[in-house]
Amino acid sequence: MVAHTLPCIYAQYLVELVKRWGVTADDLLAGSGVRPEALSDPELRISTEMAATVLERARTLTREPALGFYLGTQMRLSAHGALGVAALSASSVREAVELAIQFMPIVTTAFGLRLRIDGPKASIILEEHADFGNARDIVLLSILMSLARIGEGMTRQDLGGFADLALPEPYYYRRLIRLAPRLRFNQPVHRLLIDTDQLSVPYTMGDAVALQRARNECERILDSISGAAATTARVRSFMNRGNGRLATLAEAATALHVSARTLRRQLATEGTSFSTLLDDERRERAILLLHSRSLPLKKIAGSLGFANVANFSRAFVRWTGKRPSEHRQSNE
Repeated sequence: MVAHTLPCIYAQYLVELVKRWGVTADDLLAGSGVRPEALSDPELRISTEMAATVLERARTLTREPALGFYLGTQMRLSAHGALGVAALSASSVREAVELAIQFMPIVTTAFGLRLRIDGPKASIILEEHADFGNARDIVLLSILMSLARIGEGMTRQDLGGFADLALPEPYYYRRLIRLAPRLRFNQPVHRLLIDTDQLSVPYTMGDAVALQRARNECERILDSISGAAATTARVRSFMNRGNGRLATLAEAATALHVSARTLRRQLATEGTSFSTLLDDERRERAILLLHSRSLPLKKIAGSLGFANVANFSRAFVRWTGKRPSEHRQSNE
């Protein structure tokens, strides 16, 4: 079982946030084993279990159930170390997203990012790999809010779109509607959904020289990490070819500059296979496409590479226990 961790410096943002409610760093971190003066140490990391405990304590002490929203608006790219520098130096939204997808493991393996492009819409999908217990809504809400705010801050324009969460709508959201009107709950996945052409929006601080230096540092750190499942994350990012077509093993291997045989071996070392990842991608995309009532099942089946609706239906039953039509009706 992977022991997921987070940079301790993230807790510094929480310490600064809870001051609004009169909560001190000593009160917040009491019993956590983390000293307030250690929070600025870029090398110090804490377990996801410890992070969840501190977040829940913060919610209790502040009596603010929507803590995740406020934490997300406070996060900055600089907290992410070399990856943050690389993203700050990127030339466009798309380049920053691709850097985040590739190098997320150097920050944490508790989450992963994927980019899916389906015609005019692009999804930046957030994957969960760790259990944050009762603090789950705080963590997910803060991440999606920070991604949206950072993107708008770097481009200096409203990217539009929606932030989707695969969570029931929390009772406290009614108070946040005017602050976050484009936040949607009970969705198939956690994601930022924007127009595809927004990926080409340039960043105002793009710097090719700084980007190359930061990328080199990110690659050095990534190479030093063991058990990060980096190949799996990168294959997932290449799975969607951007034109509605799913990548083949050969295409993914080419994108990663390895042979198909080497890619199979690397994925096996990480406990998975290309066929498993492809099956996961088809399942997730099928669920998303079924939310569009205007798409006929035949078109969905074809876009996922199935010869006919019958084959698609059998696969969907295997994935979810329901026929596609049943799933669509249950979400009306």
